[in-house]
Amino acid sequence: MASAPSATTPAVLVQPGKPLRLADIDPANNEPFDHKKKVDKRLDELREQLSDYQEKLYAEHHRSLLLVFQAMDTGGKDGAIRVLLTGVNPAGVEVAAFKQPSSEELNHDFLWRIHQRTPGRGHIGVFNRSHYEDVLVTRVHGLVEPFVWQQRYQDIVHFEQLLTHSGTRILKFFLHISKEEQATRLQARLDNPKKRWKFEPGDLKERQLWEGYQVAYQEALAATSTAECPWYVIPANDKRARDLAIAEIVVAALAEMHPKPPAATFDVAAQVII
Repeated sequence: MASAPSATTPAVLVQPGKPLRLADIDPANNEPFDHKKKVDKRLDELREQLSDYQEKLYAEHHRSLLLVFQAMDTGGKDGAIRVLLTGVNPAGVEVAAFKQPSSEELNHDFLWRIHQRTPGRGHIGVFNRSHYEDVLVTRVHGLVEPFVWQQRYQDIVHFEQLLTHSGTRILKFFLHISKEEQATRLQARLDNPKKRWKFEPGDLKERQLWEGYQVAYQEALAATSTAECPWYVIPANDKRARDLAIAEIVVAALAEMHPKPPAATFDVAAQVII
């Protein structure tokens, strides 16, 4: 079941069945994560806990955790995922980055390619972009009729229910940045030769569709945030506050799952190592 973020995080739980206005959520909110040393110390503690829980989840080999990340361009998905998973055993993590669908993928339903990348038992799966592109990009660019992306909301809810009933806990994060912050980050990519590879001229065309994406996001999040598979809006202008808010939510969810390694299937006392 979805739980509200603690009072120590600026994250906003999208309430199931209620409308959402992204304009009402300050993307620059970093309270109370505005003290660098305290943030770094707490983040180190959470990553240590995450590593411990992940090892137990892997050993238990019964359930899985799926983390879905969505954001506008430059929203910080790559950085947030990298920071969160620092110190976690890569053998127990599966990361999938969904780009424009291939011709083979387009010959199937829109969830076909997604289902193949869901995490196996004992694993933490991470989606860097996801099945939600098919109710965002397709809508904003008018690639499908409105009834198609509207129907997909329900398809997504049912798909996530299937995963949940099969033992996968799902947490979904929308990294919320301001248009001004996006401009700053795009300019930084242009100015830094080491980051220039991240910039594409098409990013500027997408930026012109900012308002359309904001509407698409807030409607999609409101339509698909459920008690079992919640959406969290993460104010993401401040990267440290973003990272800590995500870590707090993920570790809290794993604590609720309370994974346990299986008991030994042999007589431990009878084993003699010589």
